[in-house]
This record gives sequence, C-alpha cells and structure tokens, in this order.
Amino acid sequence: MAGHRPHAPHGAVRRALVPASLCALMAAAPLQADAGVTFRLDRIQAGPGETVRIEAMFFNDGNATATWDAPRELVLQWRDAAGSVVRAPARLDGGTAVLQIPVGQFSRASWSAVVPEQARGLQAIAIEGEPVLLALDATPAEKGVIVGSRAIGPIVDPRAPAAVPQVPDNGVLAAVSGLSAGSGLGSTALSGPAPAEAAGPGNDEHDVLSRFRSALSPYEPVYFSFGARPDLNARFQVSLKFRLFQPRDGEETGFLNNLYLGYSQTSLWDLGENSAPFRDSSYRPAVFWLSDRVWESQDRRKSLGFDGGFEHESNGRDGDTSRAINSLYARPTLRYRLDDGSTLSFGPKIKYYMTREGNPDIANYRGHVDYQLRWAKDDGLMVSALVRKGHEKGSLQLDMAYPLRKLGLGRLNGFLHVQYFNGYGETLLDYNVRARSQVRIGLMIVR
Repeated sequence: MAGHRPHAPHGAVRRALVPASLCALMAAAPLQADAGVTFRLDRIQAGPGETVRIEAMFFNDGNATATWDAPRELVLQWRDAAGSVVRAPARLDGGTAVLQIPVGQFSRASWSAVVPEQARGLQAIAIEGEPVLLALDATPAEKGVIVGSRAIGPIVDPRAPAAVPQVPDNGVLAAVSGLSAGSGLGSTALSGPAPAEAAGPGNDEHDVLSRFRSALSPYEPVYFSFGARPDLNARFQVSLKFRLFQPRDGEETGFLNNLYLGYSQTSLWDLGENSAPFRDSSYRPAVFWLSDRVWESQDRRKSLGFDGGFEHESNGRDGDTSRAINSLYARPTLRYRLDDGSTLSFGPKIKYYMTREGNPDIANYRGHVDYQLRWAKDDGLMVSALVRKGHEKGSLQLDMAYPLRKLGLGRLNGFLHVQYFNGYGETLLDYNVRARSQVRIGLMIVR
C-alpha cells in the first residue's frame, strides 16, 4: 500500500523510472510513507481496455475532526520498463466526496480508470501530485505471465554478498523481459496455469477451508455471563452467519452476495441446582438478506443498513413445554458517526408472526417490534438497550462491554460484560412469566 500525510489536495509531481523487476515487487507491496491517505489498486493484473480502481483510505490521526475533499479526477502516469509514459485520467466513483472524518477514524474513496491500449507488460503507475507509485501487470489475462506462472530458482538471503543465482532462460523473468519489450511470448516462455504439483490435494483442502473461513462471520453478540438471583446462574449466547455467495476479488457486491444463513442460540443455565440443568434454550436459525450500507450521506457520517428475512425460534422441547415461533422480519438500522469516534445506531426489528406453537399470545408480551438503541466507542465502551413492548407487558435488557486489555490485564482478548434484564420472557419457555430483575457479569467475545 502506498501512502502519505496530506498537506494539500495536490502537491509536486513525482516522477520515477522503475525497472521491471522492482515493479513486480511493488505490485505486492506498494511504497508507503506516513499515515494519512494511502492508495492501492483493486487488482494486480488487467489487460488494455479493462477498468481498474484506485482505492484510497484517509486516516485521521490528528486531534480534531478532519475534512477530506477527494478530487473528482486523478491523472495517472503509466510507465513501462523502457520509460515510455502514457497519461490518462481516473474519475471519482460517485461524483463528489467531501468527507468529515472523526479523530481516530478512516474513510474511503475510489476512482475508476481504463488501462491504456498502449500499456503492455509491467506498468509503474504514478498519481500526479501525489508521492505514490503503484504497479500493474497489463498483460491480457489469457496471456498473463506474472499472475499465471511460478518463479523458478532457490530462495536466497538478500543480505548475503554472493551473487544472486540466474533464472533459467525459460523462466518467468525471461518471458517478462520479452513482454516488456513488446516482443510477445517466445517458445521457451512459461505460460498458462502453475505446474501440477502446486495444485495438489493439500492445496485444494486449504482453499476450501479458506473460503469457508472468509464466508463465516459474527452475527449477534457472543457472551457468557453469571448472575446470582435467586441462585447462581449463567446466561450465554453464541451467534454466527454464513455468506452463501462469495464475491470475487475486486467484484462489486451484488444482491446475491448479501444473502446469509444465520444461527443463534441463547441459553439460561441453573448452576445453583444439584444437577446444574439448563432452564431453557432458544435456537434461532434464519435465512436473510443483509447490507450494512444501503444508503450513505455525502460526508459518510450517516448511513442506513438493512436486514430482513425468515427466522425460526424454538426451545427444542415437546409436550406442554414446547415453544416455537416462525416469523418474517425487517430491520432498518440508522447509524450516525459522532466527532469523538463513536457510533450511535437505532434498529427496530419489525416482526410478523406466521405461526406461534405453544405460545399463541406471545405478541401480548413481546409485541411486534424489538427496539434496539446502541452506542459504541471504537475500541472503547459499548452500551446497548433492547426494549420489547407488548400489550401492557414487555421487557428491558441493557448490555455494557469494555475491552479487557484496557483494564490492565495485559493482552487479554474480549470484553468485560455487564447485563441487566427486567420484565417478561427472558426465556422462550417463560415468555409469559415476569422474571426478577437480574444483573450478570462475565465475558463478551463479540459485541
């Protein structure tokens, strides 16, 4: 990633000639200076005529809210190994971007540019007015050498005085040299996919695991907390979601990419009883559509998110203690960034009960809307309130979380969790029973 500390929207033009071998290194790790605005390309390879994006991130490490006026157009200098230069524009996505960034926060902008038809092989890309240098392999994808071949030769110590071993004539560097000179691929050049041994079963299993991990993410808060009223008890919750359609690298997120499967479980554990039984558990599988930003203000301080879908909730029992709900829901969430680096959000979850097995009057106690108000300081305190209001009955749940490492406990992960509950229906089994007010303290993993 390349970066600089912004002093003005545009500064002196920096020009540099870079050999092709250095360009290959910069594609993986562009130059970086002080924190401020950093630039990167959204990909490492694109052929002439294809569109690439220049992405920038502004980080405010000052002591006051900063204003960033992202220019509508950047002028890019495309330079090959021979020193030939082509100047072409990159235009701001979205038209304008005058952003207000609170202290300790960041914001992003991007510009779209078309790879010039004259660009061939490895390109060093300079942004006029910015001390930034990026790199791109401008070889068409079907002929790509850098992205489609494996380097040949031993790993060497770059600090050793010995000469660097030469790459064989049929190696990648030979092919790149030919491309940069405009001669095309020779008969001895490597092209196409990597050798077969690089795609063995172990690599396939690793790719599958990597895709699974990238699709799995937190959903609702995850915690384990203890209370003592009337006897020792614990309440815990686990929650996660799985993205059904993963977008490709550099691809815009579409409708299908926001479809998820979710699972949450909330349990109440009677630790004070002889056999320490579970009082009740709620199991909530769901399928839903989720986007954290369906709308965003020009200054990016206000945003609107949305999620909605189908949710099943049951306690896994039968007979008189069986409870189950099938519902459709929609939850718009409005977020506002404050100057101190905190976020205030409000998200009413509006529910339509399809079936209510074992609890036909649950709307009298839970109502049809869960009102949630949340305030969170980045890497600091979080406070949230969940209110359910039925017909003259309801409940209130308050949660607070604070990073444990800020309490002098070393590099301990997680958050100190304090939870207060008062009202009806702490469990699905006792949806129509008013619980005694309860305070619990424990560990929150995801807030």
